[in-house]
Amino acid sequence: MLSKIGQLIFDNEAVAKTSDFKMGLEVESDRADETGHLSTEPYPNTIGDETTNPWITNDFLEAMSEIVTPPANNAIDAVHYLYSINTALRTALAPGEILWPLSMPPIMPKVKDKTLIAHTTPKKQKYFETWLKKHSISEGAPCGTHVNLSVRPHVIKMIYDNFQNRFESEQDVKNYLYMTMAQGFIRYRWLITYLFGASPIAEENYFDNENRPHHPVRSLRQSTSFGFGAKFFADYTNLNTYVDSMNEAVKNKTLLSTAEGQGPVRLRGDNDLNEMKKKGIQYIELRMLDLDPSSSVGIRTGTIRFLRLMASYFIMSPSIKQSEVVKTLDRANQMNDTVALEKPNECTYRVYAQSFIRQLKFFVNSIQAGPEYQEIIQDMELRVKYPELTPSGQLLGHIKNNSLVEYAVKLGRDYQDGALQALRPYREFEDNDQPTAEDLRKYLFGGSWDV
Repeated sequence: MLSKIGQLIFDNEAVAKTSDFKMGLEVESDRADETGHLSTEPYPNTIGDETTNPWITNDFLEAMSEIVTPPANNAIDAVHYLYSINTALRTALAPGEILWPLSMPPIMPKVKDKTLIAHTTPKKQKYFETWLKKHSISEGAPCGTHVNLSVRPHVIKMIYDNFQNRFESEQDVKNYLYMTMAQGFIRYRWLITYLFGASPIAEENYFDNENRPHHPVRSLRQSTSFGFGAKFFADYTNLNTYVDSMNEAVKNKTLLSTAEGQGPVRLRGDNDLNEMKKKGIQYIELRMLDLDPSSSVGIRTGTIRFLRLMASYFIMSPSIKQSEVVKTLDRANQMNDTVALEKPNECTYRVYAQSFIRQLKFFVNSIQAGPEYQEIIQDMELRVKYPELTPSGQLLGHIKNNSLVEYAVKLGRDYQDGALQALRPYREFEDNDQPTAEDLRKYLFGGSWDV
């Protein structure tokens, strides 16, 4: 059933614009050597300075590279940016070095000290050192993919013009839509973990004690017990409760800072949350995806299409009643932890998964979406019916002696060889490590595409 906003979007033939979000991608990857150990090579010299290059930087570890694409007006262009920057990074790696294709890191050294931490800005360095007072180095090593989504201005304006009795401004519309999407993605985060989780085991030296799962799981990275970051969930009832809950957590020292409480969905606007409270949300960042080893860039276009479909569904369907948000999302977080720690050949919530995907199928039919959306729904239905088709289900068959090193090294080497054969890799980082989005656009699209 469409909400009033959803019916307005449908009646004004704005479904396509609502589904085609402005998008940015961020993909973290650990650098490794061909023995499957964490790389000891420095940040590649030919891609500039790791503290100033906006498109290729490092994250928590010096050996953890992060690719950040410029915002693109559609998903296809965002993926083109990602492939190009990924190739630039790969062609800059040292001989024998690869990008580890899995979310859980390669074999880490037995002694994990501060020499592993990224060389970064003084502010970020201080945060990492403070973070390590509460966490182990291993906790900061897993990698993932972040997807940034923003709704097109045309859609915002259309909703505001037709619901001025409900919204005080266009920014008020943005806050409502982004919070509605955030609630929806957290509510069904467990399904995303099931469909795309790809971190069944950890390699040697990751765990420092016996507190570990004793069988392969769906997603170590997405579990509360073994996953990354703080064990804290903000209150997503509305923007004010989100900011207030984060500030309160810092005040009572549950969080070191609001930066630590990013959560599975991060509301983005001003970096100062109190300022964001005044200025509003500008986009959302989805942070619940493991790296997909079946793609050289860590994410498949089909995954992006499915996330876009979910986002459109949340915008156009009735939202959660405000008084029910906390209880609903708490239950969803518990479900996610169950799914994250289930065996890769299990599907604990199959009936619930089938029900939601059936709803998405009805939605696709009602908005008359194209065949590509029918295909992705069919693919997800098969993953629910056959858990062995999920990424972790497929990885299960590649585990040898409780390790994925052999598989990951071969895959990483194949992807590396493919990048080295690229006809025209982007090499301008060596002379200018701060190219603008416009510089990248001209290189990628020759000025002929509107991105």
